[in-house]
Amino acid sequence: MATERTLSIIKPDATRRNLTGAINKKFEESGLRIVAQKRIKLTLEQAQQFYFVHKDRPFYNDLCSFMTSGPVVVQVLEGDNAVSKNRDIMGATNPEDAEAGTVRKDFAESLEANSVHGSDSQENAFIEISYFFSATDIVG
Repeated sequence: MATERTLSIIKPDATRRNLTGAINKKFEESGLRIVAQKRIKLTLEQAQQFYFVHKDRPFYNDLCSFMTSGPVVVQVLEGDNAVSKNRDIMGATNPEDAEAGTVRKDFAESLEANSVHGSDSQENAFIEISYFFSATDIVG
C-alpha cells in the first residue's frame, strides 16, 4: 500500500454543530493521521478560487456562499491509500445514498451541507493541500 496525503475540509454545517472531534475520530479510527490542521473562515474569493473547477456548474455560487457561511477546518490526512480511504469514510456525496457509519450518513444535513470535502485523486490532493498549507505546515 502507498502512503498518501489528502485534503479534508470539515464544512460549516459540521463546525457549527461542534462535530469536528466526532468526524476526526472516524478518520483516526480508520487509520488516517491528521498531519496538518487549521480552523479558518474562507473569504468568498478563496472559496471561488478553490472551487473554480465547478464554476460552470449550476451549484457553484451556492457552494461558495455556503463554504463562506461559517468556519471550516482544513486538514491534511495521511495514511495508506489516504485519498480512497478518506472518500470511503466520507460516504457518497448525497447523504441519502451514503452507507451507514459514514460521515455524510451520520452527520450531513443535506446534499449541500454534507459536512465534509475530500480530494478525489492524488493529483487534486496535491493541488488542494498546496492551496491551504505550505510544506512546513505539515508535520508527519
